[in-house]
Amino acid sequence: MTPRPLLLRRLRELHVVDEEGEAALEREGMVTLADLELALAEQRAAVADPAFARAVPVISTEQRPVMLGRAGEIADALIADIARHCPAIEGLEPSGGIRRAEPLVQGIVVVGWAADPMRAILDVCGLRQVTEVLHRSARRALLFFEGYEVDVRLCAADEFGTVLFTTTGPAQHVVEVLKRRARRLAARENEVYSHAGLAYLPPETRQNADATERAESGPVPELISREDIRGDLHMHTSYSDGRDSLRQMVRAAHALGYEYIAITDHSEHSAASRSLTLDDLARQREEIERVREEVPDMAILHGIEADILPSGSLDCPDAILETLDIVLASLHDGAGHDAKRLTKRCLGAIRHPLVSVITHPANQLVGRREGYDMDYDAIYAAAAETGTALEVDGAPSHLDLDGDRAGAAVKAGVTLVIDSDCHRSPALDRQMRMGVGTARRGWVEGRHVLNTRPLPDVRAFLARKRGHA
Repeated sequence: MTPRPLLLRRLRELHVVDEEGEAALEREGMVTLADLELALAEQRAAVADPAFARAVPVISTEQRPVMLGRAGEIADALIADIARHCPAIEGLEPSGGIRRAEPLVQGIVVVGWAADPMRAILDVCGLRQVTEVLHRSARRALLFFEGYEVDVRLCAADEFGTVLFTTTGPAQHVVEVLKRRARRLAARENEVYSHAGLAYLPPETRQNADATERAESGPVPELISREDIRGDLHMHTSYSDGRDSLRQMVRAAHALGYEYIAITDHSEHSAASRSLTLDDLARQREEIERVREEVPDMAILHGIEADILPSGSLDCPDAILETLDIVLASLHDGAGHDAKRLTKRCLGAIRHPLVSVITHPANQLVGRREGYDMDYDAIYAAAAETGTALEVDGAPSHLDLDGDRAGAAVKAGVTLVIDSDCHRSPALDRQMRMGVGTARRGWVEGRHVLNTRPLPDVRAFLARKRGHA
């Protein structure tokens, strides 16, 4: 059991709470105190007393990191289950690494509020799909749901902003903000920052070393949002390795309210499980013409995702590329090349007049492989000079360009595009949201992104690269 008087004394010494804030934190079942305990335990350098640090209870099991897409699916499924069966619980949303758009999530966290949090947490623990309750306190439960450990936090409505902030993390950022006497409980998260004398920071930026400094200097930029996205320029159908038909993908995209999309299946020589032959490409063009008549209010661009071969050339003849509305190029095969040769291959594709977008430029595989070692400054410079877009890919296996590289690219004057790289229609929206979250980690704004622009502007951008404007 935590020695609470010692705990609160040490928190006062760290200027996290004062006597006025202590009473609120001492309330029975107060989740924010548990969150603060966890933050301090994870940042033991901030705690001078080793005995105190050892006394802080961290209740969790060993978990493998979960890819962002899967973590989001689990959190959303639990939230939907709670909404169906526990109507007294409101304000439910994912927190932690999901909310920060971390490519690998260390723990799945869901937060919400209720008039009677202690009763509500019992209701959550009794859900049919909850197979085991690992720990339960007045307002918190660690439980297994669909085979994954999920940390559920509930609170009163007037505490929700504080709980959302402390559970979002990362721990070091929580400590930094609370040290600034952000001690009053807050119904809205932005109040936590205002109490600390800081501008509000979007969750995806809080892991950045300079995040608090930016919040000190004034309002942060208005970052790209999912609502800014007008279209998706990278998706696959059953013509290559996609699961769903072209018509299914089009209908799903249309249901999302897009103004335009691009169908961009893999070219013939890619390493995908299925790829387009030239005959397939002709059939696909004919089908797109028919489907365009079914959705006259959404433009369907016919494109391709061509591979950048080890030789540096593209795996599709220029005569074919010229017939398409948009050409994506990807460096899928590293071929054992060093940084200099990989960079040369990428630069060659950037300078190709028919290539509109370099997709997932680093070709990282989340949790399996770091992105290619290349001269990214040279790549950004060439992309800005030639008017070639670089992609932030929302596929959970890529999430590439990552936040740091996306931020560096826009500083170099590059136009980004955020795409889903989706292979099945139900994931179109989720993967676009993950792409947007990844871009936000790099402080990317809507003005930096091609597919926040209306269709005429997108067509003009593509035409300029081809030299037809």
